[in-house]
Amino acid sequence: VSSAQCLWCYTNNTCIDYPVRSILPPSSLCSLSNARWGVCWINFEDVIIAMAVVAGLILVTITVCCCYCCYCRKRSRSRLEEEEEQLARKREERRLQSLQRKHERKLKHDEIRKKYGLLQDSDNPYSRFENE
Repeated sequence: VSSAQCLWCYTNNTCIDYPVRSILPPSSLCSLSNARWGVCWINFEDVIIAMAVVAGLILVTITVCCCYCCYCRKRSRSRLEEEEEQLARKREERRLQSLQRKHERKLKHDEIRKKYGLLQDSDNPYSRFENE
């Protein structure tokens, strides 16, 4: 009998053919604490506990990764929205500054035109006469 198909029971020190139909050996054959699979050092209780711990760690890791990724996405979205708002504010400030400078230039040019009589102003007595 190969060791992979052997169920060693410490209570009566016998090697029984492993019951293939059931995953865990039934307690009528041997209790889990005394049952060993294949080689003598693999205890069924230890295997079950180890598998449960590994499965739990995998589930916890996946859960933490999913939560962290969702948090990062939300954070990056809010950061992108924040940057877009900041860019829009700066764009609006530049537009307002540009309009203000344009208005100041127009006033300055109008003053120069007025000084040299180039401004078509109806209430200015020194405005040019147009020949018709």
